[in-house]
Amino acid sequence: MKAWPLHAIGDIRLETREKPIPATGEVLLKVRACGICGSDIPRVFTKGTYSFPTVPGHEFSGEIVEVAEGGDKSLIGRGAAVFPLMPCRSCSACEIGEFASCENYNYMGSRCDGAFAEYIAVPLWNLLLMPEGVSYEEAAMVEPAAVAMHTLRQAGVGLGDNVLIYGAGPIGIMIAMLADIWGAGCILLVDVDEDRLQFARGLGIMNTCNAAKTDVVAWVHQQTNGRGADMTIEGAGSSISFENAMHTTRLFGKIVLMGNPAGDMLLTQKGYWEILRKNLTLIGTWNSYYASLPINEWQLVLSFIASGKLRLDPLITHRVKIEELGDALKMLRDRSEFTVKVMYVNQ
Repeated sequence: MKAWPLHAIGDIRLETREKPIPATGEVLLKVRACGICGSDIPRVFTKGTYSFPTVPGHEFSGEIVEVAEGGDKSLIGRGAAVFPLMPCRSCSACEIGEFASCENYNYMGSRCDGAFAEYIAVPLWNLLLMPEGVSYEEAAMVEPAAVAMHTLRQAGVGLGDNVLIYGAGPIGIMIAMLADIWGAGCILLVDVDEDRLQFARGLGIMNTCNAAKTDVVAWVHQQTNGRGADMTIEGAGSSISFENAMHTTRLFGKIVLMGNPAGDMLLTQKGYWEILRKNLTLIGTWNSYYASLPINEWQLVLSFIASGKLRLDPLITHRVKIEELGDALKMLRDRSEFTVKVMYVNQ
């Protein structure tokens, strides 16, 4: 099979490897679609994986083509999305089903081989069989969509709430789409990239603000009749949006911190005072719930896609073959083209 192992920082190569053999409790998945996550760019070009060589790629779906000896052969031919985290099942977080907070987890695409390949062996526990009506490409985006859903559930969005989102990347756009499904009132999206905002407007997210050209604080207060946002999602990982979040959120409002910053996050004294004087609630969010309790957000996303409530395929701006993955990674690194979601597709 063809695969793209990362041998060292910046050294990712297309190679021919033997197909994995599924062990007991695993299946062999033919990768049908794999998205390039924003985190894959620093992983490949600046940070590296946890060991070398490792095949990146953690946003993926595929077709079950083989089961381990003694496995359920009726699964062959079924499509599945994949939860890429493999928990230890023995730490205090795992004991209560908080697998995203596992102390000794493994992770496809960063700690072990991922899906920038034609095939991958996957534990049965990590599979979510695709309902009828869900495409492989949409199933490959369940991972970021589940992160978006978890963020909104952390915020506790209610009917008619004004929701403000900083960052119009794929997850920020998904948050806006899900907030609309949830019954939010005014949904506000802020970014410094006009192309991304224009793309969002094309999806029906009309209340957008270019923070590079507009006073965001004044704009938000104008859009909310001076009230401010009921809840704000900081999804840009930027000190400026972190600061602005304090000034654009209403009295007793909530701020969910989701953005993954590249450096220190700084807050002015005035911004800190806003937390105190407005009695703001700051909430962290990380990954998503993949357990029966309180709810499996991955299954919920799949049900939203299957019902037609959530359409993720319009977010895909680039589809590439496996041979083109290296060039796609460089394009994202260099930002040489406008992109939202770039995806390796194996027909």
